[in-house]
Amino acid sequence: MSTVSTHVLDLGKGVPAVGMVVRLSVWTEDGWHTVAESVTDANGRVTSFPEVGTGRYRLAFETGESGNSFYPYVPVPFVIDEPQGHYHIPLLLSPYGYSTYRGS
Repeated sequence: MSTVSTHVLDLGKGVPAVGMVVRLSVWTEDGWHTVAESVTDANGRVTSFPEVGTGRYRLAFETGESGNSFYPYVPVPFVIDEPQGHYHIPLLLSPYGYSTYRGS
């Protein structure tokens, strides 16, 4: 089983995004299904998602609830292809843009 974590940084404010709702979903033949939902901690991190198998996943960040009115929701799909891998998917958020990558 693989692990998934994330870290959200608010680049506009220069601080971690605290209290942001993040959902982990898996793709199946009948659409996206939520695996878990969590909230970023005082460091803007979520490390509490359950272990998952290989497949197509999505982290969905509720950025609007954290004050970003231009991008109120940021979905980040990715593929887990290493059965024992760790997938760290950070989100760098600014008022009019965002970026993500596979971290370590």
